[in-house]
Amino acid sequence: MEIESTTFTITDLNGFLDEMQDHDRHVLADRLERASRRLGEVGPRVKAGRGDGKEWSDHELLAHIATLSKYYGVLVHRVAGGQIAEVNLLDSVHARDNAIDQAAEQAPSDLVQMALADHDRTIKTLRSANPGALRRSVRIDGEATMTAEELARLPLISHLETLIEQLERSLGS
Repeated sequence: MEIESTTFTITDLNGFLDEMQDHDRHVLADRLERASRRLGEVGPRVKAGRGDGKEWSDHELLAHIATLSKYYGVLVHRVAGGQIAEVNLLDSVHARDNAIDQAAEQAPSDLVQMALADHDRTIKTLRSANPGALRRSVRIDGEATMTAEELARLPLISHLETLIEQLERSLGS
């Protein structure tokens, strides 16, 4: 084996990180495509109707999926594009229930179509972003930071996957 690591430069290291980021963005886009496809399969089975006040109905859960798909998809795009440097995520979380309540006024089929369209836009962002764009970060509530990639992976894709699993369980899929 040729020993080459001792000659690596910061340029080599950055190139390696770019390769890994490039690989990871496609993995994230693939995950979002799979989740979106699952939503496209299960979403049409959701019946309109509100919960009892304690538990969310499937319709309200679908409204949550649609609103988070829009919010975090836009956030990923804006952070990757260098358009924002700070976000008050806690304010957004506090406004979540009102946004879900408003979205739940729409038919389940409309919510599914909205979410799928938002997923498509985010998938395009992930597939087209250069590695440096996904490493751009935003300050969250004046404290922590998250990169565009972390925003895509955690509050969008991982959250979406868990909510779709919850919806599938509720619908007996």
